[in-house]
Amino acid sequence: INNEKNYNNYLKVRLFEIFTSVEGEGILYGTKTLFVRLAGCPFTCFYCDTKESLPLDSGTEYSIEDANHLIDSNLKNQTYKVNFTGGDPLIQHEAVALLAKHIQDKKIPTYLESSCFDIDRFNHVLPFIDIVKIEFKTKDSDFVDTKHYEKFIGHTMKCLQSSVKSKKTTYIKVVVSSKTQPNEFAKLVQEIFDKISKDDIVGFIIQPTYVISEPSLELLLELYDLVFPHYIDVKVVPQLHKFIGAPWC
Repeated sequence: INNEKNYNNYLKVRLFEIFTSVEGEGILYGTKTLFVRLAGCPFTCFYCDTKESLPLDSGTEYSIEDANHLIDSNLKNQTYKVNFTGGDPLIQHEAVALLAKHIQDKKIPTYLESSCFDIDRFNHVLPFIDIVKIEFKTKDSDFVDTKHYEKFIGHTMKCLQSSVKSKKTTYIKVVVSSKTQPNEFAKLVQEIFDKISKDDIVGFIIQPTYVISEPSLELLLELYDLVFPHYIDVKVVPQLHKFIGAPWC
């Protein structure tokens, strides 16, 4: 116990911001949510709408204890869930695990929003997460260069399987743009459902980019039709918070 306390005192976390807003995307859009945005993300998705949080030295550094106090002071009544977002939370996976455990002890659902780029970091955090959004990046996202794309997608696939095996509430999200190639998208979808069953997930969200390289309705319908034979509850859901002017995750 003393070793654990010493470790917690030593570990630091860099937070970019904490705020309450309406969840604007995914399967739980419309829910009152506390967003804990962690600083740091090494990836380069062209449509990223939180670029200010990407630098590893952005935000403010806190001890775990101080970060927990900050979370507690920002929690509002009737909050449905706490969303760990970024940046990418897995950059600071050890800290996220401790913060999420603190939330779970309060009997509030924890939610992980990540590109799931590393299976070991993911598995470290997973026991303390209740709801997992597995975000698959398309090649056209500029997530990483082509040379490393397959490696990172392999990690995302392993994270999906791990989440399912752990019986977490798991859903898939894919951001698409006018650059998205249907043949590449179809290949990704096939690979996903070769690994899992439709009964393993609670949603498959196709999220169109907003303002930047917006996909046409025709393309969205084509991508929808590629998922439907595998998962009939597929949905096209834009980022609704941007339409109501709410702070976003």
